[in-house]
Amino acid sequence: MSKADNSIIPTADPQQAEAVRQKKTTSSVAKVTHHHSNESEGVSGGSFSDGSMSVFTGGAFGGRMLSSDCDVFEHNAWDHVEPDADHYQYAEQQIRLHQEHPVPEEDREFSELFSWTDDRYSADKVASSEIQNAEYEETKKSSESSDSEFYDVSPNTKFCIMEVGCGAGNAVFPLLADIRDPRLFVYACDYSKTAVDVVKANDAYDENRCKAFVWDLSSTELPEGVEPASVDIMLMVFVFSALHPDQWDQAVENAYRLLKPGGILLFRDYGRNDLTQLRFKKSRLLDNNFYIRGDGTRVYFFTNEQLQTIFCKKFVVEQNAIDRRLLVNRKRELKMYRVWLQAKFRKPFA
Repeated sequence: MSKADNSIIPTADPQQAEAVRQKKTTSSVAKVTHHHSNESEGVSGGSFSDGSMSVFTGGAFGGRMLSSDCDVFEHNAWDHVEPDADHYQYAEQQIRLHQEHPVPEEDREFSELFSWTDDRYSADKVASSEIQNAEYEETKKSSESSDSEFYDVSPNTKFCIMEVGCGAGNAVFPLLADIRDPRLFVYACDYSKTAVDVVKANDAYDENRCKAFVWDLSSTELPEGVEPASVDIMLMVFVFSALHPDQWDQAVENAYRLLKPGGILLFRDYGRNDLTQLRFKKSRLLDNNFYIRGDGTRVYFFTNEQLQTIFCKKFVVEQNAIDRRLLVNRKRELKMYRVWLQAKFRKPFA
């Protein structure tokens, strides 16, 4: 099928139709997911739906492999590097420090979950710009070299993507630019009204193709104007970690209700012992692996096993991967380990 061909390829099997329908779109969305929030791309390990673990050895996900410790300071970053013994010792010391000096009881009440400041928005805006330019170039080239039609979608049917925690629109606007098929519709929601206002003020915001609104992922109510079982793909990138563990089940239930049967949730968030966790000082620990930042935002650090337990109640776990990257300060000869988790959760057809 050529790019200009708007014909629809019919299929009698609804499950096969859904798979074909999502193939190219999921590829584009996944690439945005990798770059979202100016984080790393590159998955170094994963698990299959039966829970068994797999290990990736490079390729398209990131291929700068460290073959000898003697070369560690030759580059600024390395993919798929297992932390060394010194790092594990440092991690244990830091976690012990956090546990011995948690947030004081009198400081545990906060008026808002998020505190959007001008500085935070500026950083988010820079990240969005980088995605749309240099880092996102590969996705745009991929789109230009192949058709982006949703094969089994009729001309009057929308293919819906929903980004939960849209921030300044770091995924929304690259997706709209990359996927030009008029049947695409993107929902962009965030807990912060300020964030939603930023999205709506963007020159690329077009209510014929997207809708931005305020919504709390842990709410007991679905967002107004979004029908249950109407979303094909949901993005949840560095969002779930902001929830209190008591809110996880409700958030998973909401995602399940919004997605169509066969719909997929693309997930990316912080992993246990990530550099961000270990850099916390005293009086920042709210609960085990759950912290509060200086700006009032909260963050949890997960393990793959936790994600399996949390999401397998409702979803088929198609990927549950760990993304490791070693960053180095070559001048000071410092090693810093980043740990992110990346997963795909599919809503069953029945």
